[in-house]
Amino acid sequence: MFKVFLFLFIFVNSATANEINLFTSRHYESDARLFKKFTDQTGIKINIISGKSKILEKRIFEEGNNSKADILFLADAGALYSAQNKNLFSKIKSEFIKKKVPISLRNDFWVGITKRSRILYYNPNFLSKKEIEDISYEDLSDKKWLNSIAVRQSNNIYNQSLVASMLEHNGVNNTKKWLEGLVNNFARSPQGNDRAQILMVASGEAKLAIANSYYYALMLSGKKGIEQKKAAEKVIPIFPNQLNRGAHINISGAGIIKFSKNKKKAEKFLEFLLTNDSQSEFCSNSFEYPVIDDKGVDKPEYNLSSNFKEDTSIDVSIYGKRQAEAFKLMKKAGWN
Repeated sequence: MFKVFLFLFIFVNSATANEINLFTSRHYESDARLFKKFTDQTGIKINIISGKSKILEKRIFEEGNNSKADILFLADAGALYSAQNKNLFSKIKSEFIKKKVPISLRNDFWVGITKRSRILYYNPNFLSKKEIEDISYEDLSDKKWLNSIAVRQSNNIYNQSLVASMLEHNGVNNTKKWLEGLVNNFARSPQGNDRAQILMVASGEAKLAIANSYYYALMLSGKKGIEQKKAAEKVIPIFPNQLNRGAHINISGAGIIKFSKNKKKAEKFLEFLLTNDSQSEFCSNSFEYPVIDDKGVDKPEYNLSSNFKEDTSIDVSIYGKRQAEAFKLMKKAGWN
């Protein structure tokens, strides 16, 4: 009986402690170092609970009012939209947040914290710059790229978001035709992570790879070993659709859980992540792009251009709204 009573005493008091519980699908050590800076500045401790987005979402949903989660920080706009659909978030009230982040990268319930672009990579030993410049995502279905494109599987949420954006821009029928052509142009059955696709291009096994921008910078940094660094040095990134809408943009973002007992502290934490210093930390350590438009923010290193036209014509919430439709079409087209 004594042990049970002691446990309950600690459990109840933890809810009023000077701390917040961060549920996150991100997996960067540099995030934890940044969160420690917040603790050092404010005295508010950050408890990190890591996991895959769907598992974290399910846990918070099932725990309901008993959930101890304060913030959910996920690595895709579609994942955030899924949590929003489960009614997990409270509305964002902070005027600081609303002023800092463009409306295309946030909504009433969650806000982008970092952004990335899903771009293409080629090896100049196998393709000339003239062959690749001015390329668009739409061009990837062209027969000239038969057996040429490396990409990961259809169950990857980054790919689903890209296809969701194609649906929004080009409509269902055009996207169906595009997917059929794209699948026909795969260099192999999709497999592996984004870095595996870049490695295929470096070795000449594929002419083009589709992968998020920060993976390339991560490889160049040497943090994934000398072999991946050497491979990345053989490859050049290219940002599609520069002659029209711009390159596809996605985010990592966060929202405050509606069951949170620490909403003010959680809001303070989100505001901290959107300061110039924090945004610079993300750029320097995880090689993502800042979501705030401020000249005081350092841009990503390792040969990643920050001077490209990005697609701001659609709200990233669209990815969540159309991901299920996108995945269905991808499977129907034979994208494993």
